Amino acid sequence: MALSDLYYSGLVRIPLDLRLAPSGGGEVPKPSTGDDAVPTELADKVEQALGLVAWGGTAAGVLGVLITGAVMAISHKRGESSEHMSRLGMVLGGCILVATAGPIVTWVFGTGGDTAGN
Repeated sequence: MALSDLYYSGLVRIPLDLRLAPSGGGEVPKPSTGDDAVPTELADKVEQALGLVAWGGTAAGVLGVLITGAVMAISHKRGESSEHMSRLGMVLGGCILVATAGPIVTWVFGTGGDTAGN
């Protein structure tokens, strides 16, 4: 018996009266989406966490460029040839991604406020 046969025979056994709605007949709760939907304490914590992640990504990018440069210098001194430019390109690509992640997300989702000062 093939795997696809097992899959299709399993689909046949699903009862037709299977309901995904709540059994009490009530509505699914919906969170408010107004201007004050996110508590300021939570927004501050999220901004702090994102700031730390951005700082860590920037530090990792600088460290990656330094390590790649050191390996390139050592290999050049030894007379070895290697694929350092591709490594450097990957590190610089990661740096560009980290640097543009915030503005791209802000552009796609917007901030909901005045962004003229940024």
